[in-house]
Amino acid sequence: MIFVAEINVMPLKALLDPQGKAITASMKNLGLPQISNVRVGKHISLQVEADNRAEAEAKVDTACKKLLANPIMEFYEFEITALGD
Repeated sequence: MIFVAEINVMPLKALLDPQGKAITASMKNLGLPQISNVRVGKHISLQVEADNRAEAEAKVDTACKKLLANPIMEFYEFEITALGD
């Protein structure tokens, strides 16, 4: 089966997010002071071939831990759906 994983990688909440701070400051300059505490991360979409959902989740989790996210600075979460669902 083919599964699709939608992965979100974000900086840990305890860490400073300079990109988010810059965007927050820019919101005020654009006349949007109601927008605050911007955090910037990355979204990754991929397909994985596996026999079942549990195997697909394990493969995606391994990819996140070993390559897609830096556990010292980032956390990740993902959702998996079967292609065609």
